[in-house]
Amino acid sequence: MIILGLNAYHGDSAAALIKDGKLIAAVEEERFRRIKHWSGMPTESIRWCLQDAGLKLSDVDHIAINRNPKVNNLRRAMYVLRKRPSLQLILKRFSNIRRAASYEDQVSSAFPGEKLRAQVHHVEHHLAHLASSYLVSGFNEAVCLSVDGFGDFASSAWGLGKGSDINIDGRVYFPHSLGVFYSVITQFIGYPYYGDEYKVMGLAPYGEPKYLKQMREIVQVQSDGTFKLNLDYFRHHNEDVHYTWDNCSPEVGTLYRKEPMEALFGPQREKGAELEQKHRDIARSAQAMYEEAFFAMLQSLHAKYQCSDLALSGGCAMNSVANGKVYLNSPFKRMYLPASAGDAGGAIGSAFVVAHQIDKSSKPFVMDHAYVGPQSTDAEIKALLESRNADIQAEGCTVRHFEDEGQLCQATATAITEGKVIGWFQGRMEWGPRALGNRSILGDPRRADMKDILNLKIKRRESFRPFAPSILREDVSEWFEQDDDVPFMMEVFQVREDKRPQIPATTHVDGSGRLQTVHRETNPRYHRLISEYKAITGVPIVLNTSFNENEPVVCKPQEALDCFLRTKMDVLVLNDWMVRRG
Repeated sequence: MIILGLNAYHGDSAAALIKDGKLIAAVEEERFRRIKHWSGMPTESIRWCLQDAGLKLSDVDHIAINRNPKVNNLRRAMYVLRKRPSLQLILKRFSNIRRAASYEDQVSSAFPGEKLRAQVHHVEHHLAHLASSYLVSGFNEAVCLSVDGFGDFASSAWGLGKGSDINIDGRVYFPHSLGVFYSVITQFIGYPYYGDEYKVMGLAPYGEPKYLKQMREIVQVQSDGTFKLNLDYFRHHNEDVHYTWDNCSPEVGTLYRKEPMEALFGPQREKGAELEQKHRDIARSAQAMYEEAFFAMLQSLHAKYQCSDLALSGGCAMNSVANGKVYLNSPFKRMYLPASAGDAGGAIGSAFVVAHQIDKSSKPFVMDHAYVGPQSTDAEIKALLESRNADIQAEGCTVRHFEDEGQLCQATATAITEGKVIGWFQGRMEWGPRALGNRSILGDPRRADMKDILNLKIKRRESFRPFAPSILREDVSEWFEQDDDVPFMMEVFQVREDKRPQIPATTHVDGSGRLQTVHRETNPRYHRLISEYKAITGVPIVLNTSFNENEPVVCKPQEALDCFLRTKMDVLVLNDWMVRRG
């Protein structure tokens, strides 16, 4: 049975392919289009998934889409009658619903001459989120929670997963949303682009929660553990806020009302204006408010279900700082966070919902790694290097092929200890937004100046944003105050105080690190590289950041080579090949 899962016309459009109950391929459309967070019909992702599996569109039995225009429509109608939002807003919403119902035609038009025989299933947005975590977690039973912006007229949903079933027991409906709250603060302090919320999270440790009282005026936690927004501060519920989702990087207009927001916090920060301490304090206060609401939900859900396992999803589940405090601030004992908790993950979630609806006896699939994307052969890389030899020689680079993996890892580890910046391109590309050791830029975490070196040579990003530590799984408890599997870099833990001076480049200003646990079983070559680095330095950690330069993470070897040549990166490792400057 072949099931194609899609996230379309949301940010981070994506496709995933399930064959006989197992995920065999998944990729985000931005990796092919080279436009961050690309939104539209993920035709290139569909094309690659089918090609990778040796299939045609006509081989697909079912298509699952993480949006269902038929759900929550009574609530939509009641909201329109009660609140009477602008006519433009109503028309735009109905246009989006109609488009969601015509995905079949759009898929067919992208594959002319091929027959679409698949049955199409529309899966509620939040059910797809919940499934993207619970149905691949390995848990037999778990509390399931999705916290998001909006999808199918809801912003949050929760229930209990048992076996292969997820029963949604409650939702927070439009217009109330923790995701919209966090986006509003992101916009207010001068970060207007879709997906910029992680900058607020990175900035927060530099501030103090001086504006928490004001935040509680905006977000009001309820006695049942849910929340409401004070809509006096928002525009999204009754005005025609600009949204663009068609074949582009998503654009979202101003979500807040300027006058009441400035009455609370003072003047908004314009994009590119000087970053003041006030903005750092607002970021910290917003993070504190999000955590207050988030942990109120977790406490309430644990009390309701009396289950100690948690499957977390939704765009807000990308808040790795809050995620890292779940065991400290709630009664949950185990948690599964998917590699792509946001909208892209709905491609996997919707596909598994359909898979389990069709065959409830199918064996559970556990997603313990994210290496399910495109890959390149050594022969393809050799041909690329030969065709670009003149460009490589012009940069004064040498090229070497390694027959022995141990020698390759040892040479790379030695270069890291020498302060070199390494482009590391290996095997299948990661699924999700994080570089997890197959499309990564690596550096020495012991160097206090490594952040500045990376920003100067390659990344050119805000100085307050931290770089992540990739650590051998067996060494986590020795270096961090908590011990857990974090294979997808989705949790922030405190570095042990005595270890912080040893890894200044990956220790944030508050003593934390957004770690990735590296397992020998799921990424043996990356594990071996870090082990070689540990043998030299005694430190089981390398600095890891995404292999890109203000673009989506590199997908193909030619993109990796182009990034290497146009930046000041020192070493590029493409599978078994090493290109080295000087």
